[in-house]
This record gives sequence, C-alpha cells and structure tokens, in this order.
Amino acid sequence: MQAIVLAAGEGRRMYPLTRTRPKVMLSVANMPILEHLLLELVAAGVDGVVLVVGYYDDVVRAYFGDGKRFGLKIRYVTQQNQLGTANALRSAAHLLEDRFLMLNGDAWVGRDDISRILEADTMALGVRMVENPRDFGVVEVEGERVVRIIEKASQPPTNLINAGIYHFNREILEFVEATPLSKRGEYEITDSIQMAVDEGVLFKTIKIGRWMDMGYPWDLLRANEEILKGMVGSEILGEIEDGAVIKGSISLGEGSIIRSGSYIEGPVVIGRNCDIGPNSFLRPHTAIDDHCHIGAGVEIKNSIIMSGTKVPHLSYLGDSVIGCGCNLGAGTKIANLRLDGRDVHATVGGKSISTGRRKFGAVIGDNTRTGINVTINPGAMIGNDVFVGPGAVVDGDIQPFARVF
Repeated sequence: MQAIVLAAGEGRRMYPLTRTRPKVMLSVANMPILEHLLLELVAAGVDGVVLVVGYYDDVVRAYFGDGKRFGLKIRYVTQQNQLGTANALRSAAHLLEDRFLMLNGDAWVGRDDISRILEADTMALGVRMVENPRDFGVVEVEGERVVRIIEKASQPPTNLINAGIYHFNREILEFVEATPLSKRGEYEITDSIQMAVDEGVLFKTIKIGRWMDMGYPWDLLRANEEILKGMVGSEILGEIEDGAVIKGSISLGEGSIIRSGSYIEGPVVIGRNCDIGPNSFLRPHTAIDDHCHIGAGVEIKNSIIMSGTKVPHLSYLGDSVIGCGCNLGAGTKIANLRLDGRDVHATVGGKSISTGRRKFGAVIGDNTRTGINVTINPGAMIGNDVFVGPGAVVDGDIQPFARVF
C-alpha cells in the first residue's frame, strides 16, 4: 500500500519553533514528528510513501533521503504554494496508485488504526471524539457513512472530528480537480469529499484510538509524555559513572556520559554525545537530543531540549520546549506555574490563548542565549536568535533577534 503524507506546511501556530524548520521536523522524544508517523506506517505494512514538501523542503529531503533506512521507498513532490490539502493531493496525482492513504505529516496515529483504515473496502476517513472540536473539521454521519464535513465551525454540531487520515482510490481525483477555492483561500480535501458524498459516493468513517494532533508548541509536550510512557526497559549505549542514580527507563545514546551525582527519574531519553552532570536532576518525560550539555546543579522536568543546546549550571527548566543551539546562562529559571494556579496562557498569532495546562513553562526558538540569573515566566514565547541580558525578567511574546535587558 502507498501513502501520501502532507509535509509542506509552515505551521505558524508553532512559532517560534517553525521559523527555522518545517513543522513536521519538530522533535518529540528525540525524533521528528514525521519520523514517528513513518515508522507507524511501516509497521502497518506501507512500503511506499510520497512526501509532499514545500516550506524548508531541503530539511525534510536531507533527513529522510530515499527512505531505505526506514524500510520505505520515499519519493518527493514539491507543493510550490501551500494552497490546501486538495492542492497538495493534486500535485502528487501523477505518482498515485489505484488505492492509497493520505495523512497529515504533523499528527501521530498508531499502527493498529492505520491497518484498520487500510483494510476498508470503500473510501474512508478516520474520525475521533474530542472534548473541544472547534480547531478541527467535524463529521456528521448516518451509521458509519459520512453525510457532511464542516471545517472549523464556531458552533460545531458534533464532537466527532476528522482526524486527517484518508483511504482513497483514484476516483477522488475527479472531485479534487473540480474543488473550488474555499473561504479560507485554500483548496481543501474536505470540500472534495463533500462533493463526492453529495454525488452518492460512499465514504465510511472508522473510529481511531491512538492519535495526537500537534497544533501548538505545548502539544509537543503532550506527545512527548505519551511516547515516553511507552518505553519498556532501558537502552544504555553511553557511559554512566559510579555515583549516578538511575530510576525507571532511560535511553542513553552513543558517546553520551552521565556524570557522578546525577539523579535521573525515567522515562527519560538522552541522545548521542551528550554530557550530563555532575549533580544534574532529570525528571520524568524529559527528552534531551544529541550534542547537549546539561551541567552541575541543573534540574529539568518534563521538557524537550533540542540538539546542540547547553544548560551548563544552576538552572531550572519546567514543562518547556527549547530549540536547537541555545545557551542558558547560570541561574536561568523557567517558571511553570502561575501563583493563582490557573491554566497558563501563551501568545500565538498575536492572541493570548489557554494552553490547557496548569503547568507550562516557555517555548524558546533556536540559537537564543540568556545571561546569568534570568527569570522566564510561565507562557513566555521567545523567538530564535534572541539575547536576554543578565538579570532580565521575560514575559509574553519576544520576537526573533530581539535584545532583552
């Protein structure tokens, strides 16, 4: 079976992290979102993938190559302008087989659910019940049959959402070609499906279980937590010095060292060529990518630290996502709890929205540096290549290349 994976989008709701990479290449449990999805596809029996790329497409191509190391044959199509999901499918039409899956590359779905969608005897789409459907397209059904799809309604008539996993045959292409521009200025595959349904084409719904959509930076933490919970046992490819304490499951990459006095509570994943300690404290659901330094007296809780970042000494990071190549000066503290205990809000697209999390620290873009004794308050969104001076207090939304004193 063939799968078309949509990986062209920019992901503006993921700023500042996506200013320097495509959304599908954001790291969760030390692997890009897209890699997690491709591994589930392979496990479900998919052996050929067409990646529709666009924004920072060179990053995707360089990482995945021809797909051999993942057990796949990968081909690429460039979506020159990101004009919607139907436009993305149209751009790959010349590579499509008679039957194929289409999935969004920025979500994660389990192999068992993929297999059930693959086995559908008609065109089908994956659906799921959620508490708040406003950020999704919702699906009205009669039995298992799709009756209507409504994109991001202000008052959704149902909590059954479209999970963005489709089993198509080439018949869908005639409706894709006829799909008009939507009110949002895109050619949307849901409009194509609605046109097909209106003409009597049967679309089944298949309810899925293990699925995570990653729309906002804090969703990365939720996915990271869920994936690390699935760790069974430990894999130690690096060195653990005498005097270090390890509790629970950890993964330690080649060339990495955990120095004496460090205390690690799994599940924790540490990449290659990392230097941890001495006397570091890593708490559960922390992912530290390759070439990182976590030094003396540093405590990290439930956070994602991307490659090449250094937190050398005497700092605290709670429930945060830190980009690549950052350096946090001694005494940098990222707070993760409001004094009133309410859910933390963050600024996305100029609007303050709830993260839905009582504990949430900060999001920091690539190559940002802080001086000594910096305080970063809950919900701060700090752009890439920012300098934060010694003793500064950081709140709210900080634009890329800013200087904060």
